Amino acid sequence: MSASIPPSVNRRKAVGVVVGGAVIASLGLGALPMTAATASTIETAAAPDQPTLESRTTAIIEVDGLQFRDLDKSGDLTPYEDWRLTSEERAADLVGRLTLEQRAGLLMHASLTGNGTYDREAFDPLLETGHISTYISRLSVPSAILADQHNQLQEAAESQPFGIPLKISTDPRSGFSVTEGQTVSNGDFTPFPDAIGLGAVGDPTVTLEMAEIISAEYRSVGISEALSPQADLSTEPRWTRQNGTFGSVGATVKDQVRAYVQGLQGGSDGLTPDGVATVVKHWVGYGAQVNGYDSHYYYGRYAAFPGDNFDEHVLPYEGAFDVNAAGIMPTYSILQNLEIDGEEIEQVGANHNEFLLQDLLRGQYGFDGVVTSDWGIANDCPQVCRDTQPPAPFFGSWGVGMPWGVEDLSLPARYASAINAGVDIIGGSDQPQYIIQAVQDGLLSPERVIDAASGVLAQKFELGLFEDPYVDPTAAQAFVGSAESRAVGTDIQQKSLTLLANDDETLPLTVAPGTSVYLYGVAPEAAVAAGMTVVENAADADVAIIRLVDPTGGDDLTDLDFTGAEEDFVALKAAHDAGAITIAVPQLSRPLVLGNVVENSDAVIGAYGASDEALLNVITGAAQPEGTLPFELPSSMEQVAAQLSDVPNDTADPLFEYGFGLSYAAVVAPDPTTPPATPVAPAPAPSATAPDTLAATGTDASLVFLAGASLLALGVGLLVAARRRIASRG
Repeated sequence: MSASIPPSVNRRKAVGVVVGGAVIASLGLGALPMTAATASTIETAAAPDQPTLESRTTAIIEVDGLQFRDLDKSGDLTPYEDWRLTSEERAADLVGRLTLEQRAGLLMHASLTGNGTYDREAFDPLLETGHISTYISRLSVPSAILADQHNQLQEAAESQPFGIPLKISTDPRSGFSVTEGQTVSNGDFTPFPDAIGLGAVGDPTVTLEMAEIISAEYRSVGISEALSPQADLSTEPRWTRQNGTFGSVGATVKDQVRAYVQGLQGGSDGLTPDGVATVVKHWVGYGAQVNGYDSHYYYGRYAAFPGDNFDEHVLPYEGAFDVNAAGIMPTYSILQNLEIDGEEIEQVGANHNEFLLQDLLRGQYGFDGVVTSDWGIANDCPQVCRDTQPPAPFFGSWGVGMPWGVEDLSLPARYASAINAGVDIIGGSDQPQYIIQAVQDGLLSPERVIDAASGVLAQKFELGLFEDPYVDPTAAQAFVGSAESRAVGTDIQQKSLTLLANDDETLPLTVAPGTSVYLYGVAPEAAVAAGMTVVENAADADVAIIRLVDPTGGDDLTDLDFTGAEEDFVALKAAHDAGAITIAVPQLSRPLVLGNVVENSDAVIGAYGASDEALLNVITGAAQPEGTLPFELPSSMEQVAAQLSDVPNDTADPLFEYGFGLSYAAVVAPDPTTPPATPVAPAPAPSATAPDTLAATGTDASLVFLAGASLLALGVGLLVAARRRIASRG
């Protein structure tokens, strides 16, 4: 078995600094420094190629009638300050001026800490002594505060000897699911379904539209890198990270990944100055986790490919390569006993795996962006760490450590192992001394450090951060989560909702005056706004709407079925037994086993992250449920245990097949262009526990709704393009 070699590879082209519609004018002050009190964006119609500049502590100098930031405070134009040169030329000049200590700092991707504001006592030494200029932000505060905080950090960076700007990254912060270390609360940001919900929508143009909004919102607050999307496949039903994927079938996920990267980065040919660098993860095969275990834990460190289906797990990344994704993040996992061309690959995590990073990623696929390791891949995992399993967190008194396959190496040797394997920047680390020691000990060459540091710097030049790293907090507050963007978000949430069962055409629900409703997991205010009267007891209700969360059952918390003891299921059964029209809304973060949910409901709507407003719009018929399942829903845990971890949609007798989804107007046939699951098997008969409507599958909504969606997408696309130009520079 070998990974497919693409017929052609689109390598990244050098991207110049953005040409603003307005350009700066000479101050007529030579190289006098601008103070924080007088700093501003200076604009005029002087030179057509002059980008917008902004400085707070450094001078703006004039050369050949053009203006440049004097970041090294030399009084002269240094090549890396010259925006007329390519990003690669500027990076080469700058890295040649740095010491080993400064270069090592560029290879760190540290964490910003703090509550409400960033902890400057923790940050300042990392910047000033560690020379670290790439950070992840997990701060969830109002957008104006976030923008101001980033401006303050950028001002501190500008004051350093070479004025290297910060690249600030984030985990996804536009979805509904919040998991420590994986996602951030959306706060002011426009809420969209989790990525798996975009798989349910099944339209890459919708994903592109969403990504453009996310990109503009990120840049407006000073975030220039997204640790997303997940190009992993949802092939092991028990795996905990499926809500971050776009689904289970490689060909369709490839299209979604391509659209997301294009929307975030601002174009189809790589990173643009107003875009956001994407770090596509987790290269490669993370979705095939043995027993669905989480590879943050030592016991879950293996992914396996018993179905010989590794190539399909590579396929989604081709969508990222098509549009020149800026970054790749390898998986923690060891690809257990995987053979390529008859040879077993090294049994180390992908962050340390030369075959996966050099031979496959850079060699066969020609990727020439930045490889960012996942967090903690060089840290210690002592015995207490190795013994830890859920529900205990994977971090503890030892810190965070996932050095799978290299546990017995020294810290400098682990850092060298990752960098030599092909990693350019170590995620979650603020310890550049181990890079320095690895060089001094002969474990890592100075040339490899220069190569990695140059790639990191080149992306900062491509993003325009060396010209203007600042944003306008007031503009950010007006732009982030605007009414227009939220309308798009609500529309996509509605589109994603998947109607799984609808006995006797229960839905759409006719709400007459006085219709009473019992709620579980739904805010009363939303039901009142929909014209219902909320009651406290299901026995007094005409209708019951019950949200159900992932039961995460069993000793290892991987079970997908409801035992009947869960509080939300108890509420569902009680309402159904009381005679209320019962609507179940399971959250499909994983492919749940819903047999007893269907038995105790009159209608079932699968959700992937949707507001109460969006949900009630669909329930009442103000909007259509248009989603189709991005993965099959199995009938039992026994069938889940028997499936192959690397093969999508292969349980023997699924309760709901991949691509299933009902419509209010009619039940329509599957889209013949949708690639089938692998391997193809005869379609099983519907489960005896499911309603008669389970025999039908569908992927289309009404043409009227599609036409309306297209017009909405066009209008919002024009809006986003205009607002991006405003928001990205204030």
